[in-house]
Amino acid sequence: MFGREQRGATFLGMVVIFAIVGFAVYAGIRLFPLYMEYMAVSRAMTQTAKDSGGTVQSIKVALDRRWTVEDIHTIDSTDVEIKKTGKGLSLSVSYRAEAPFVGNVSLVADFDKTVAVGSDDPTA
Repeated sequence: MFGREQRGATFLGMVVIFAIVGFAVYAGIRLFPLYMEYMAVSRAMTQTAKDSGGTVQSIKVALDRRWTVEDIHTIDSTDVEIKKTGKGLSLSVSYRAEAPFVGNVSLVADFDKTVAVGSDDPTA
């Protein structure tokens, strides 16, 4: 008696799905530069720990040079803490980066990196 049952998504359902996917893609696009800069910070710290002479002054000079080469602007090379540990020195940085999203809403990412200076495994 009854006609065929309808299946599939309605137009409104598809619009809602596309809006959600669009917001997620837009958030990813806005966060991508923050993560790329974090990767540059991580690379600069790892290379400095591997190549530096092991003194605090040489580490500071090498970090400043790498910050310029990597074109890092979110934080300054002086924000990297150089600490004495039981095995020698370590480089540590912890910072928060923001990316504007929509209107007065921003996306926030927290980054933290510690690298041991002069060891074969800089992440130790």
